Amino acid sequence: MSGERQVQELDFDRCYRAVSSRDARFDGQFFTAVRTTGIYCRPSCPARTPKPSNVSFLATAAAAQQSGYRACRRCQPDATPGSPRWNIHSDLSSRAMRLISDGAIERGGVDGLARTLGYSTRQLTRVLTTEVGAGPLALARAHRAHTARTLIQTTDMSMSDIAFAAGFSSVRQFNDTVKEVFAVDPTTLRREAHRTATPTAGGTVTLRLPYRPPLDRGWIEWFLRGHVVEGIESFSDGDYMRSLRLPHAAGLVSLRVMDGFVSAAVTLQDMRDLAPAVARIRHLLDLDADPLAVDDALRTDPQLAPSLDAHPGIRALGVVDGAEMLLRTVIGQQISLKAAATHTARLVEALGTPLDLGNAEVTTLFPDAAVIAERGHEVLTGPVARVQTVIRVADAIASGDLVLHPAREAPDLERELLALKGIGPWTARYVVMRLLGDPDVLLDTDLVVRQGAQALDISLTNPARWAPWRSYVSMHLWITALERRQP
Repeated sequence: MSGERQVQELDFDRCYRAVSSRDARFDGQFFTAVRTTGIYCRPSCPARTPKPSNVSFLATAAAAQQSGYRACRRCQPDATPGSPRWNIHSDLSSRAMRLISDGAIERGGVDGLARTLGYSTRQLTRVLTTEVGAGPLALARAHRAHTARTLIQTTDMSMSDIAFAAGFSSVRQFNDTVKEVFAVDPTTLRREAHRTATPTAGGTVTLRLPYRPPLDRGWIEWFLRGHVVEGIESFSDGDYMRSLRLPHAAGLVSLRVMDGFVSAAVTLQDMRDLAPAVARIRHLLDLDADPLAVDDALRTDPQLAPSLDAHPGIRALGVVDGAEMLLRTVIGQQISLKAAATHTARLVEALGTPLDLGNAEVTTLFPDAAVIAERGHEVLTGPVARVQTVIRVADAIASGDLVLHPAREAPDLERELLALKGIGPWTARYVVMRLLGDPDVLLDTDLVVRQGAQALDISLTNPARWAPWRSYVSMHLWITALERRQP
């Protein structure tokens, strides 16, 4: 195919073995482009395995599309968990991919994406083309095509509504892209869908978000339930619900972990926020992780084996809003989870933005940082130093002196956080771990982590042996300690 590029990181023999065995663990991590058919597939595609001479392996669906391949309608290669590579690495291409999935190009164009990353448009395009096989526009286009296909096949939304919800600038552009990527028009794509479309109620769309098994559902549910703040979140009978501050307007999401996927009912005031909402939900639940790779690597430490056996596929949860997470973390410094939730709920009730999306429990958006900077002292109680730290952090966010997004470089973000009076190493590292989805942060100064290590007779003096998965070690030590506390 014209313009086809072989990405150097992909080992041909290893990829071909995965395709030959239809290994679903690699779905989303690379794509198989078949020259004789002109299509690209996921590694687990049930079609007959092509000859080695007829295939190439590409890192992204965008690279396959740019090379002239169309998506296989049998295996739907775009309907896979995202690649864990974008969280494992902190290079430019990985950080750019995080922002592209959040809709940065639809909002600010390639120039805006480049400015956010601190590079010129030309540099960014060259790096992405070299390392992932497609430039930023092609990557954004592939992301829009994926969102469009999902909505076409799983909802009863009109095609014009889908076009704009997926980020296309016109219905014509939407039609042309769908035809080019999937080789059929949108109407045919909907007719061919195997699953019954989910009726949309107002601005609500229900989606199935895939993940790579195994997944420790109990840990995710404990984490979400344990951090609930009244007004902006709720948790009941396995359903987690929270409000979302999104690029164009507000939203509400209800999540339930199922076998093989997460059911997400997303209610939006502006449907253009659908793709960013999904990206943030996936980041929150760490749905793009490769749990088998993590667990296999950590199993070389026999002392971790009891937790690995009890909790296969544990996730290191991320965030949906960096500013909210940092401010909530600062409020909760040196107090219990319950006390932190009480203080935060008081702040939400007094300064939060009312949200009217038809839910009686989740009624508010977390307060804007500028509002907290101006009026937080009226509401916050406790030690004066902690209140002053919250106000100081809110002011830094509101003024733009502290920028919080998932494509920051970890050393820079940690340094800027530590420069703020009142923020210590634990808070800075915790924020880096969750905001950036950094898989390699060991919270070795955390009391609960230390208790977990003691329970498993693990020394924390040589953490390098767990790299690059130290965030997951932190999760295992946390849950070990918490389970030992239970009567």
